Amino acid sequence: MTVATRSPDRFSIAGRDYQSRLLVGTGKYKDLDETAAAIEASGAEIVTVAVRRTNIGQSPNEPNVLDVLPPSRYTILPNTAGCYDVDSAVRTCRLARELLDGHNLVKLEVLGDEKTLFPDVVATISAAEELIKDGFEVMVYTNDDPIIAKRLEEIGCCAVMPLAAPIGSGLGIRNRLNILTIVENASVPVLVDAGVGTASDAAIAMELGCDGVLMNTAIAAAKDPVLMASAMRKGIEAGREAYLAGRMPAKRYASASSPIEGTFF
Repeated sequence: MTVATRSPDRFSIAGRDYQSRLLVGTGKYKDLDETAAAIEASGAEIVTVAVRRTNIGQSPNEPNVLDVLPPSRYTILPNTAGCYDVDSAVRTCRLARELLDGHNLVKLEVLGDEKTLFPDVVATISAAEELIKDGFEVMVYTNDDPIIAKRLEEIGCCAVMPLAAPIGSGLGIRNRLNILTIVENASVPVLVDAGVGTASDAAIAMELGCDGVLMNTAIAAAKDPVLMASAMRKGIEAGREAYLAGRMPAKRYASASSPIEGTFF
């Protein structure tokens, strides 16, 4: 079967199917026009919005990001960026639900400190438990610890999102084996979140078997965000196809691409 004739390669989050495995954020662009253009180029269907930093209706007299990224076209994923405790994260999700007419899909992140922006995993688990009891579908940002990732799945998170490296660092995937272990152990979607710097990083995440990648700074901080968004789209697609194709085994020594066994001279 050729690529052209293969069935669409979709994945599901909270009961909804998506074709694009690239999820993107809306921060750090120079204006809303650039935001809209980059997201269009990315092909993303899920767009995450930091409720504490971006207007989605809570400030009626300011530009609203939903004017250029309408919920009729994109799945808006409110996130709790900037929250450092359980109460503020839960309040932020509830505010987003009010602003988005009962929308229950959220991205939870509870940060541990301002320098590293690593997750506070204890607070994250507590917030996730409270939100799930309140009817939210929780996609959760966490560290690359397979034990914590599995625990978050077990309490009911609909997707687990381990960091590749610190938020906004662009360092790429620092611990591929941990990400691979999380993927192997998971029965919910696993999406790399944070640390991607360029298209090859996104491709590596997909080659490890991740269901998707969420990014913001890697696109928004590029010299040409729209072009980088296009590159990320292709990197995601290439990495996914390579994963599905099954790479050749790595070998220590050379192996001729044109064997001579059975030939005559």
